[in-house]
Amino acid sequence: MAYYLGIDGGGTKTRCILADETTVLAAAMSGGCNIVRLGEPQAREALHNVIRQVCATARISPDRIRAICVGAAGAARPEIEAQLRSILAELIPQTTPTKIEIVGDTVIALEAAFGAGPGAIAIAGTGSIVYGRDARGRTARAGGWGFAISDEGSGHWIGRRAISAIVSARDQGVETALTAMVLQEWKLATIDELVQQANLTPPPDFPRLFSIVLRAADKADAIARHLLADAGTRLANLAAIVVRRLAPHSPGTALSASIPSSALLPVAMTGSVFRQSPLVRQIFYNTLQKNLPGIDVRQDLADPVEGALARAKRL
Repeated sequence: MAYYLGIDGGGTKTRCILADETTVLAAAMSGGCNIVRLGEPQAREALHNVIRQVCATARISPDRIRAICVGAAGAARPEIEAQLRSILAELIPQTTPTKIEIVGDTVIALEAAFGAGPGAIAIAGTGSIVYGRDARGRTARAGGWGFAISDEGSGHWIGRRAISAIVSARDQGVETALTAMVLQEWKLATIDELVQQANLTPPPDFPRLFSIVLRAADKADAIARHLLADAGTRLANLAAIVVRRLAPHSPGTALSASIPSSALLPVAMTGSVFRQSPLVRQIFYNTLQKNLPGIDVRQDLADPVEGALARAKRL
């Protein structure tokens, strides 16, 4: 019997599913395996853990896996792909004819949402990016240029902006529930300590603060709700850029020109920010509808690990 492995390697967690030709047999999850952000040792530990877990659950050895697809941030870079292949080879003997595909996380997310068809996927997890493909196979992207300069609307971006909002509120004499909640989360006593912590090199774990922003927003904190609404707006703007770039238009037509809704790519969402925040999803939807009337925005979130499994089965 043939077995297939799909892996979604994120910045915070790594998800893996094992299946035969017809049935998912096991699933597992471990820590993040983003080599760029976390380093090769942590990526190795995460990948080895999830593969061993699913194989143990299904009671098979890794050398019985026919094909593996790994989708991970940064995997489009040859050096990152080579590192990931080397990590997988440590578990699977070179004599085993296992087919391995290493692709970017955008590829498996788009696969999960639209298969081989046209569409644009907005990803907002630890990082963020929008990636699309039209019916002719042309692709485009927006955002996703790294935590320091981009990744608008991501968990990292929201967490970092939360700290900025706290100090800005203090400057203006405005109260926000975020202040006490973040101080407690980071086990700090004062704003001065918070500022020192936030400016450390390397930076603190800003994505962890996303859950704090969600809790504050649930308590109707205006600043927290504004942060989430701003994230939804910025993600929608990135999606609009990709959709407009891939819409049929004659040379010289501005990207802002009116486009018939029938010519617009459908858009889907995935990632922990979309999954955990109805407000981000709603603002994302509303902003896209305002900017591109009639666009098809899928309400069901795509699951990238299913896209990885589908690609593994085609290898």
